[in-house]
Amino acid sequence: MEGILPLFKPAGLTSHDCVFRLRKILKTKKVGHTGTLDPDVTGVLPICIGKATKVAEYITDAGKAYLGEVTLGYSTTTEDASGEVVVRKTVNRTITREEIIGVLHSLTGEIEQTPPMYSAVKVGGVRLYEYARKGIEVERPTRIVSIYSIELLDDREQFEGETISFRFQVHCSKGTYIRTLAVMMGEKLGFPAHMSYLQRTQSASFSLEDCLTFEDIEKNMEEGTISNVLRPLESALSHLPKLRINDKVAEKVKNGALLEIPDHLKTINGPIIAETDDGTALAIYAKHPNKQDLLKPVKVLRNDI
Repeated sequence: MEGILPLFKPAGLTSHDCVFRLRKILKTKKVGHTGTLDPDVTGVLPICIGKATKVAEYITDAGKAYLGEVTLGYSTTTEDASGEVVVRKTVNRTITREEIIGVLHSLTGEIEQTPPMYSAVKVGGVRLYEYARKGIEVERPTRIVSIYSIELLDDREQFEGETISFRFQVHCSKGTYIRTLAVMMGEKLGFPAHMSYLQRTQSASFSLEDCLTFEDIEKNMEEGTISNVLRPLESALSHLPKLRINDKVAEKVKNGALLEIPDHLKTINGPIIAETDDGTALAIYAKHPNKQDLLKPVKVLRNDI
């Protein structure tokens, strides 16, 4: 069994829980997820099966999209709805639509974020949530992430109440904490805040419309049609630049040969997919560290065709 299974992750399960359950359903051990989603978060979680686990990191590294909700009025230990309340401050004024849109614009582009204590980032070889569970707060490394766009999904002109919630859609780079983004929105509006809802709507080229539930997957296994819903390994790489090669070069690629960089790819610094005329991905290449005109294989994906 080989391919990508776009899973709709339900609330209440960790990404690892999903992998564990799918190993049982699919009766195979070689199953891996493509980026951690918190238990409360639902939505797109591409799962790699068999040889497709070789490309999991390229889905993880790709851009993501989310539907989120921020609630102003109190902050929590985890920056989401599952945490304990840390600070309360009643929203004592009217907040305008223009004010919120201005805040969203100010958070678009490259921004600095500090990972929350309840996160899987490692400091000193220990995950932050392990420190947090022991009540230990440590200094966390600040990271730069890219927010490509944020859109307000609320048509109100004025927002009033002791607490105020509004939904937004965000497209962002890997490593972005939407929980922290919600807190930052609150800070700019002058109130403690937390993320009260989150759904991932896109991961790399996979969207909600592509996703299957656990029930869908179980049904396909029972009916023997699981191969019909598995996406090819190439679907995980569709967002990356391609180098089309002929059959003669393909044989060399399977054996890890260096390749000359064609003119149209000389400005690319990231991974490049070497593919055959029919679109079969054979290997992932990158610029050679010492030879500027050559590409070096990073990972051979197929050497048996």
